Amino acid sequence: MGSNSSRIGDLPKNEYLKKLSGTESISENDPFWNQLLSFSFPAPTSSSELKLLEEATISVCRSLGSDSEDLLEELLCCLMQLITDIPLLDITYEISVEAISTMVVFLSCQLFHKEVLRQSISHKYLMRGPCLPYTSKLVKTLLYNFIRQEKPPPPGAHVFPQQSDGGGLLYGLASGVANSSPFPSSIPHAFQINFNSLYTALCEQQTSDQATLLLYTLLHQNSNIRTYMLARTDMENLVLPILEILYHVEERNSHHVYMALIILLILTEDDGFNRSIHEVILKNITWYSERVLTEISLGSLLILVVIRTIQYNMTRTRDKYLHTNCLAALANMSAQFRSLHQYAAQRIISLFSLLSKKHNKVLEQATQSLRGSLSSNDVPLPDYAQDLNVIEEVIRMMLEIINSCLTNSLHHNPNLVYALLYKRDLFEQFRTHPSFQDIMQNIDLVISFFSSRLLQAGAELSVERVLEIIKQGVVALPKDRLKKFPELKFKYVEEEQPEEFFIPYVWSLVYNSAVGLYWNPQDIQLFTMDSD
Repeated sequence: MGSNSSRIGDLPKNEYLKKLSGTESISENDPFWNQLLSFSFPAPTSSSELKLLEEATISVCRSLGSDSEDLLEELLCCLMQLITDIPLLDITYEISVEAISTMVVFLSCQLFHKEVLRQSISHKYLMRGPCLPYTSKLVKTLLYNFIRQEKPPPPGAHVFPQQSDGGGLLYGLASGVANSSPFPSSIPHAFQINFNSLYTALCEQQTSDQATLLLYTLLHQNSNIRTYMLARTDMENLVLPILEILYHVEERNSHHVYMALIILLILTEDDGFNRSIHEVILKNITWYSERVLTEISLGSLLILVVIRTIQYNMTRTRDKYLHTNCLAALANMSAQFRSLHQYAAQRIISLFSLLSKKHNKVLEQATQSLRGSLSSNDVPLPDYAQDLNVIEEVIRMMLEIINSCLTNSLHHNPNLVYALLYKRDLFEQFRTHPSFQDIMQNIDLVISFFSSRLLQAGAELSVERVLEIIKQGVVALPKDRLKKFPELKFKYVEEEQPEEFFIPYVWSLVYNSAVGLYWNPQDIQLFTMDSD
């Protein structure tokens, strides 16, 4: 910076920087500005170079910081105007990147606080006075640039962000005030945007946390976009990338998995979605490796992936929140199950089998614990009551899901009845259990009815013959004997203080993707550096 500077180490002694950070006023026509902006060394392109730059300019920044608060509002407005009003072209690309980077730096004070900041100085200026109109326009600008999927930057340019960051920065700006809407209600911030282009961009970019976060934000907070997406006839383009995130749960951070799962839960709140996904037939799902799926409905695939997520969670993370959302999505779909793939039907019953085994194991441990406590009062023993309560809640939910399918769409799902009959012994122990007795009535009726018909048909029946008997029996089943239960419906509701989850998540994305910015990792307080 300045014609006499060729090394970062020379910056503290640079006369132009000293003058810039000094107290003397400088006219806008002063030749100083041209001399200051005469770069004679390459801009930093890595975190290590940025670290050196920060260390070398500490004294300059301190001098500049002591007087600059009065000018902060004007500076922020200029940055916002630059970001929103300057068209993104090849010739303006680098200045746009610098403006966004500078804005992120101003907002990044949150990184150095463990608690969520309710308000920062930067946000105070952005949400009032002359900056306010530009703050509203920024959302539109970010969405447009997200849709455009800008071409990669020129080689050697330091860039924020590394990938398209429509989601991260959009939500990051909103996080300036943690407990409120990003924009006051007095601001008209409605704008037109091409929903088709937005939908296409979202479908193509779900491999990134930022795009999934943006999709969640739009579905949850914008009813127009949610209605548009649910009306699409190509929902598989959006749902498949979401399912792939969940399928590769071992490779994804927990936040990304949560977002993908909540998106599915929001979608399954709509009965039209739950019906239509069983009408979409997919061929050769290459990323599903447990079994070759040459042809399967989107609905059956969704069931398979959600059940796999539950099983993974049972053996690894044991996260009750994840369990709850997975089961809620299955429950929302259950009344609309149609033509379930035989493997999907098997996995539903296999999950129940796994839960049943786990229940028996915990029950046995609880019994042994009780015996031990009676024989010795000195040894502290684990309390299995809570574990037993949790596993029984999950078993109850699975029974309700199976019952919902049997009472609402039995005639559409012979494969589920087949799987139920094949593993009917699993359900025997729950017939008289006080926690499950009521919900078992219908399941027991179905099992007894079809078992009787199979017995009448004779022994050594083929799979095809059993399915034929099931299809014929559906017509004769006395449906009036099936007890009616309330419809299973679950709705996603954000926690009371969602910012406690979202703000650390957003800033972790910014921290990890902003390759052109440096923050000392030892100073980061908002999240632990080894966390997701």
